[in-house]
Amino acid sequence: MSSISSEVDRTNIIAFEVSKASLTVHSLPDDRQVTIPNTDTAITKLLKARSRNCPPLVICEASGGYERHVLHSCVELDLPVHRAHGTRTRNFAKYLGLAAKTDAVDARMLALFAAKSEDLRLWQPPTPETVELRGLRRRRDDLSQIIRTEQNRLEHPQVKSVERSLKRHVRAMTKEIKELDGQIAKLIAATPEFRRKSDLLTSVIGVGPKTAAACLAYVPELGSLTKGEAAAIVGLAPHAQDSGTLKGHRRISGGRREVRASLYMAAMTALRLDSAMQTFARRLRERGKPAKVAITAVMRKLIVILNAVLKTGEPARRGLPA
Repeated sequence: MSSISSEVDRTNIIAFEVSKASLTVHSLPDDRQVTIPNTDTAITKLLKARSRNCPPLVICEASGGYERHVLHSCVELDLPVHRAHGTRTRNFAKYLGLAAKTDAVDARMLALFAAKSEDLRLWQPPTPETVELRGLRRRRDDLSQIIRTEQNRLEHPQVKSVERSLKRHVRAMTKEIKELDGQIAKLIAATPEFRRKSDLLTSVIGVGPKTAAACLAYVPELGSLTKGEAAAIVGLAPHAQDSGTLKGHRRISGGRREVRASLYMAAMTALRLDSAMQTFARRLRERGKPAKVAITAVMRKLIVILNAVLKTGEPARRGLPA
C-alpha cells in the first residue's frame, strides 16, 4: 500500500457504506446521499459521473468481501481508494459522539473519517498469486480451528459412536491440511517473488515455512512498513492505559490475528533456539514482566525483524542479535 499523496483532493470524497445487496453513498463537500445496488455497473456509473471535474478520494470499509466491487471499480477508473479498518472507524464515530448506527449515519461518518485522517493508505489490488495463497492459507487456518474444536470435544465424548465420528473427522481434516500445505509449498516454489521472500523470512531463527506462508498471505505489505507499522498491523503494538498518576498495563489489540497465531509458535521456537531472544526475554522477566508479556515482546521483535529482512533484502544473521 502507498500513502495518500498531497495531490489527492481531500475535499472531494465519496464514501460507500457496504452491504451485500446495496451501497449507501455519501459525498463531500455537497453532503448528499444516494443508495445504489452493489454491482460493478452501478458503482462505475456513479464514479464516472463524479470524476468529470476532478477525481474523488473513495473510501469504503472492509466488509467481508462485499466491498470488492467498489475496490475493483476504483482500480479500473484509476481512482484513489482507501479500505478502512472497522476498529478505526468505530473509534472515530465515538469521537464524533455518534450513538446511532444506521447505514446513512455510517456513510457520512466514513466520509468525514477520510477528510480528517492524515495517515490513510491507498488500497492496491493483490496479485493473482497472493489471492490464491491467501485463499489456501485461510482454508488451512479454518480447518485447524475446526480440528481444535473437535479435539476438545474428544475429551468427553460419552458415546462411543460420537467418539468414532469425531476421530474420523479429525483424521479427514488433518489429511486435507497436509494436502493444502503441499499446495501452498508448490505455489511459493513456483512464484519467484514468493520464493525470494520466503527464503529471507525463514532465515530468521524460529520462522519456518508455515509462518513465512502466513506472512506472505496475510501481510503482503511486509517489507515496506516502519517498525511501528509492522507491529501495529498484526496487533502487537502496546497501547498505554495511563490516566493521571495511574499507570495501567499496556495492552495489544486489533491487527491481523491470523499472523499473530503463527508468530506465537515462531516466538516459542525462537526462545528455544535463539540465544539473543533468550537474553531479551530473560531481561524482561528480570524487570518483573509476566511470561506472556515477554512472549508478546518476542513476537513483536520477530515481526520487526521480518519486516527488516524483506526491506533490506538481506537474510538475518543467525546467532547474532538482530
